[in-house]
Amino acid sequence: MSIQNRNRRALLQGALIASGAALVSARAASTDAQVRVLAAQTSWSSPPVQARVTEGIANLPGGARLWYWDTGGDAEPVVLLHPASGHGAIWEYQQPALVAAGYRVIGYSRRGYFRSEVAASEMNPNQAGTGSGDLHELIEHLKIDRFHLVGSAAGGFIVPDYALSHPEKLLSLTIACSLGGVQDEQYQSVTRALMPRGFRDLPVEFREIGPSYRAANPTGVARWSELHQMNRAEESVRQPTAYSLTWSAIETIRTPALLITGDADLYMPPARLREFARHVPGAEAVVVSESGHSAYWEQPVAFNRSLLEFFNKHRARGK
Repeated sequence: MSIQNRNRRALLQGALIASGAALVSARAASTDAQVRVLAAQTSWSSPPVQARVTEGIANLPGGARLWYWDTGGDAEPVVLLHPASGHGAIWEYQQPALVAAGYRVIGYSRRGYFRSEVAASEMNPNQAGTGSGDLHELIEHLKIDRFHLVGSAAGGFIVPDYALSHPEKLLSLTIACSLGGVQDEQYQSVTRALMPRGFRDLPVEFREIGPSYRAANPTGVARWSELHQMNRAEESVRQPTAYSLTWSAIETIRTPALLITGDADLYMPPARLREFARHVPGAEAVVVSESGHSAYWEQPVAFNRSLLEFFNKHRARGK
């Protein structure tokens, strides 16, 4: 073999080795992100019978009133934060499953949503408090020590804000199908590109429910829509966050975190989930197959299993 051919062969071998190293590095990076893809359910039953609850009203400073329900008992608590298209009564697939697994489950409607009231003086966002502040008032009202917090979509904006405000109260946090309230301009610019002018004028079922579920389960879509229509959206109020939710702030969160999205989520596609996970130390990330923005409703089997597996890793000491 000539010297020229030997050099060409050496260069080719070097390129192959480099390519292989890059592939191994990419696989390692993917493994570090802990992104799991969960299979979809393809058949559905009606929501199961709900566990018995106690309903109540938490009176907030300034006159606002939060409606809540609570399965009670001394089990480890889970608090559920609803999306803007929902309210405290939407968790028909989660409540009985979590109770059956041994948890105390609490849901509530944010200000202005189903059965919760906004004080007239608080329609101005500057006087409306914060979502994380309201949550803490409810936690104090119920005399809860530490708990697991789950927020879907707009409810997920409150989760990192609460984790920054009251980290001592959280056993774990879950942000599902949510932009998470991140305020960095680069992130916001991608959001604007994903939701261009006219996006929010589209039917809510189109924006919030994935095409696979809409095609396969019209009965489920009808029930989702019925729950959505129970809202008093005209009375809802946009509340600011207590913290500026920049990446630099979110990177300081040390509460165990689970991030979930659907593979057909128009707001939070898997690429954005991976980006979010890179900024949350030690976060687990899950992509639910054949799901849009309402994974809790479209794919409750995978959604509930993800929660329960995660909670089990981060139970209170001695449980």
